[in-house]
Amino acid sequence: MHNENDPVYAIGVVSRIIGVHQQTIRNYERWGLVIPSRSLGGRRYYSQVELEMIQKIREWIEVLGLNRAGVEVMKKAYRKINSLEEENKQLKLELIKLNKQNNSLIDY
Repeated sequence: MHNENDPVYAIGVVSRIIGVHQQTIRNYERWGLVIPSRSLGGRRYYSQVELEMIQKIREWIEVLGLNRAGVEVMKKAYRKINSLEEENKQLKLELIKLNKQNNSLIDY
């Protein structure tokens, strides 16, 4: 079973899934917006997470009209939001755990 961070998609597959030319994806890489894994032969491979980021970048450029600098800012904000959402999820789980412990103490 693959992890969402496992590099499994070749650039041609990513290109077809997202609907952009391979050169567009190479440009995103050259700009430092995505960094694919490389095979020993130098082939690019992308994870599900990177594929989703490429899709987001495409949307930010085409739908929102962002330039490269705007995409860089948006990418940082997007990652920060995801990080905060994960932290929030973990804190909620911890709160549930503490509430259960507290309730079990009250029952005594």
